[in-house]
Amino acid sequence: MITEQEFHRIAVFVKQKYGIDLTGKQVLVNGRMENYLLRNGYSGYDEYMSKVERNPKGEEARNLINVLTTNHTYFMREFEHMDYLKKNVLPQIKVKEATKKDVRIWSAASSTGEEPYTIAMVLKDYFGMDHSGWDTRVLATDLSTKVLQQAQRGKYLKEQIDPLPENWKRRYFKRLNGLEYQATPELKKEVIFRQFNLMNPFPFRKKFHVVFMRNVMIYFDDATKQELLGKVYDYLEPGGYLFVGTTESIDRKGNKFQYLEPSIYRK
Repeated sequence: MITEQEFHRIAVFVKQKYGIDLTGKQVLVNGRMENYLLRNGYSGYDEYMSKVERNPKGEEARNLINVLTTNHTYFMREFEHMDYLKKNVLPQIKVKEATKKDVRIWSAASSTGEEPYTIAMVLKDYFGMDHSGWDTRVLATDLSTKVLQQAQRGKYLKEQIDPLPENWKRRYFKRLNGLEYQATPELKKEVIFRQFNLMNPFPFRKKFHVVFMRNVMIYFDDATKQELLGKVYDYLEPGGYLFVGTTESIDRKGNKFQYLEPSIYRK
């Protein structure tokens, strides 16, 4: 069982490097890490953390975050957001960007790819015959290299894609066997996957029309959350939209976002 001291060492590292607050998560950390240490031949937490701290950009530091962060996501999750995007947001962007034909959407915690691929399908649906004239590629980032590799492969089980509309399944997924489906090249080229730590300075050259940052702020304490929201605000176009998880809320006093409806905000 992990000791108080060992847990503290992990919690401090993870907070400083990734902004993730592990307060009260000792049992979770122990449950996720114990097997990993055993499988990889470590004598204990201290040996493991010494290796991580010696090379904070190395593979073991990446593995630590892969093991600790949950990445539970699925197609059509919180689909009311996609509906809102199609009915309210995209018509405005279409008018605003009529000359440049450039739609900039960021999926900031893209996990195994369900969210950005869904956004890409909504965009293709919305623009229809005009789609080829627009740049609608979605930027999808995540802290975990493991889930990004999975997302880039674009392979999903039948039950994972079951919630999708029939016409999307037919058009964007190819059946590999009885169990697995593969995202088509047509869909995959609509999403750009990159590893990114939200605590780092934002490197983007252009501002976004829409940022999806759903179910990620649950990992952060209030100060980290406010700092992150400030950065997102600065990197949104005037009138740009922020979508957070439907169970999350933003403290309206601490930031400049305009509240539209639960989990939907605007600059």
